Formats: sequence, C-alpha cells, structure tokens
Amino acid sequence: MTGRTTRTPLRVGLVGYGLAGSVFHAPLIAATEGLALDTVVTSNPERQDQARAEFPDVRIAASPDELLDRAAELDLIVIASPNKTHVALATAALKAGLPVVVDKPIAGTAAEARELAALAEQHGLLLSVFQNRRWDNDFLTLRKLLAEGELGDVWRFESRFERWRPQPKGGWRESGDPAEIGGLLYDLGSHVVDQALTLFGPVTSVYAESDIRRPGAETDDDTFIALTHANGVRSHLYVSATTAQLGPRFRVLGSKAGYVKYGLDPQEADLRDGRRPGAVAGWGEEPESLYGRVGSGESPLTGGGRPEPTLPGDYPAYYAAVAAALRDGAPNPVTALEAAAALDVLEAARRSARDGVTVTL
Repeated sequence: MTGRTTRTPLRVGLVGYGLAGSVFHAPLIAATEGLALDTVVTSNPERQDQARAEFPDVRIAASPDELLDRAAELDLIVIASPNKTHVALATAALKAGLPVVVDKPIAGTAAEARELAALAEQHGLLLSVFQNRRWDNDFLTLRKLLAEGELGDVWRFESRFERWRPQPKGGWRESGDPAEIGGLLYDLGSHVVDQALTLFGPVTSVYAESDIRRPGAETDDDTFIALTHANGVRSHLYVSATTAQLGPRFRVLGSKAGYVKYGLDPQEADLRDGRRPGAVAGWGEEPESLYGRVGSGESPLTGGGRPEPTLPGDYPAYYAAVAAALRDGAPNPVTALEAAAALDVLEAARRSARDGVTVTL
C-alpha cells in the first residue's frame, strides 16, 4: 500500500441507527483510529437528526440501496439493522464488493451463515460478526485466569445474562413472528453461547428449557441452556428478562479453584449515557468493590477467596482489529464460521426446548 492510502481513514457506511447502531457501532467506529463514519442509513427523521447532531460530518442515506449505489465511495459496510434483514443486506454488500461487519446474530440459521461465509470467501472480502462481549471486562479476566491455570481443569462454566423487566417493551426483539428472529435465545443467547464456545471449544450435546413468562409476551423471555463440550466441560447458560434476584454473571468451577463475578461490564451503560472511548479516563474500568473472587471451599459472599482485579473492558478493540484486518491482513476478530457454530447450538437449543429432548451435535 502507498503511504497516502495508509493515512486515509477507511470510510464506513452504517446501516441502522437504533439501539445497536447509535449506542454501539457509531461511537466505536468514530473512536477507532483508521476508520471514519461516513454515512448512516436510516429512514427515520428523528434518527437522522440524532445522527447529524452526534456526528456533524456524517452523510445520511434513507435506504440501503441508496448507500450501495455509491459503494465505490466506501471501504466497509456495518449492518446494525433488525435481525431479519441481516442476510439480505450482507449478501448485497458483499456482491457490491464491500467488506462487511454484521451485528449478531448474523443470520437465523447456521446454514445461512455458512452461505454468507462462502460468498465472502468467493469475493475475497472480510465478513466479521460483532460479538462485542468477547471484550467484556469479566470475560477478559476469566480468559486471563484460565491461561494462567489459576482454576485448574474447568469442570463447570455458569454464565448468566439476567434482567428484571416484568413488562414487555415490545418491538421486533420481542415479536413472536419467527421471521423477526426475536426472543432472548437469539439475542442474549448469542452472547453467552459465543463466549462458551470461545472459552471451551466445540459442543457435543445441547439441552434447553425455554419459557414465555410475562403476560403479553410473544417469545421466549426465560431460557436455560446446558452444553456438553467435547473436552468434558459443562456450560450452564441462563438468559432471562424475568429474574427478580440476579445471579452471578460468571461462576466458573475448576479442579483447583472457582471464580465468581457479579455485575455487568460498564461499557454498555457508559455508551448509553453518552460517554465515549478515548474521551473519558479509565474506559472499561470498574471499582474494586465489583471485583470477582477466586478461591475454594467457601462462598465469596462470606469472605471466601481473594479479590481478582477485573481487567478493563475493551469494546474498541473489536473495530481496531477490523481495521487491522482490512489494512494489514490481520486476523478477522470474529469469523462468520464461528458465528455459524454458535447458531448450530442455538438451533439445537430451540429444538431441545420445543421437543423436550437432548440434541446431539
């Protein structure tokens, strides 16, 4: 590459400016060296005004077609629109010759994800999936503990993404229409399953229980997934909007010690409140009072174990890795085939819950 090309930021088109687009993608893209938020696609006038207010230099397109009509002016497309649009938009962007980032879940089925991966490979283009919770503070800390052998051989991995939302909020994420790919299994479940696979590898069997608990709810709002990994680790994963008393985010039990961590990574709350990476000190850090504990033989709530300093969360690392992949051929931070493997598990979990069976993969 020429020096000029290296210095020129990669121009990014962002499709969708709802929760995912406005809270996560736009701020992280804007904060990444080597990337420039060029265009936001939304037909909603209020969201158009919001985008202009937050990013005065951004261009606005009313439709994805309008954006793709000037594909030659862009270097990357980010798809943060509703789940049901992901496959069609990613296909169109790849056929237009553009690398693509897709918010999770990349598709409704593993087969669709693998077709997209094959299309990207055919065109020699990057196709990456936004799995930001690989850069959560607690997940990074757990990976460090595992790498250092602090827990010994892990026997059971418990992961909870629980909320207390007794009234449905509505919208496509809570729609009962299968075409919308809504419900917690595919929403928060995409995160906890991806984390389990990243930590402990392939899965041989899946068992799930899934319920619709709240009056007026149309799709699953309380789901449990049990995975048996090929290496013998068992993952117990909980996603819920109906949890009146929240459990630990992680409880990881090994042959030497366990790690228990409460509370959520602060980055989402900071982004929602308008704080931005690079603009505030201590991005992704949390107070000592929220540190998890490592130990054995006693509950962490009664003083068992030692505090384990939580590493700072680092969502900006995802887009930095995307930029490096596009610029320098560095590894894709989250591949479509990894996302397909997670969708294999989610599809098996849906079948297990529906039919009351354990599904072998």
